[in-house]
Amino acid sequence: MERQVRAGAARAGSQPVLQLSPERLGRRDGPTAPAHHQPRRQWQAAEVILNESLGYGTYSFTVSSPIGDLDPNVVLGLFTWSDDPAYHHREIDVEFARWGFAGGPTNAQYVVQSNALAGSLQRFAQPPSAPSLHTFTWARRDVTFSSRAAANQSIAGWRYTGSGVSRPGGERTHINLWLDHGRAPVSGAAVEVVLSNFSFAR
Repeated sequence: MERQVRAGAARAGSQPVLQLSPERLGRRDGPTAPAHHQPRRQWQAAEVILNESLGYGTYSFTVSSPIGDLDPNVVLGLFTWSDDPAYHHREIDVEFARWGFAGGPTNAQYVVQSNALAGSLQRFAQPPSAPSLHTFTWARRDVTFSSRAAANQSIAGWRYTGSGVSRPGGERTHINLWLDHGRAPVSGAAVEVVLSNFSFAR
């Protein structure tokens, strides 16, 4: 399957690598910059986008990196998205994020957008072990999610049957690594996530 790679994404062998890292950019605050002025750091996110639209079926993502202990400001998204706003952009998400709350009991969620609809979001706790397999099966009347650890141990699962289930229509598969509200990682360190496989089955 062909894919687009945006800033901060690379390949290690056959494995997509998502890197969230700071770049140093020169900056001048006026006609002359003071001698002590330091270049500012701008964080660069990463995204991989599948070129083709897949529609109904099972989307499977194998993540080689431990993602249960991501920085509180970092978000890893595995999802479908269409630029057409119909059906809330046909967005179905598996997201790993604490949304800035380091001490929260959960660090991941399944979502069928819009999350403003009652019952369209399910939080869960992703352990720090790796690898892990995350899937969602998109059907006409429901979306079924599953997350499993090594040795096929269940982490979480959920079935959505609400009114938010969309019809296919130009959506593509995305994998991205980004910062919640643009806030830098609490640690200040670069973040890397490696995916060993993506597959799709009807």
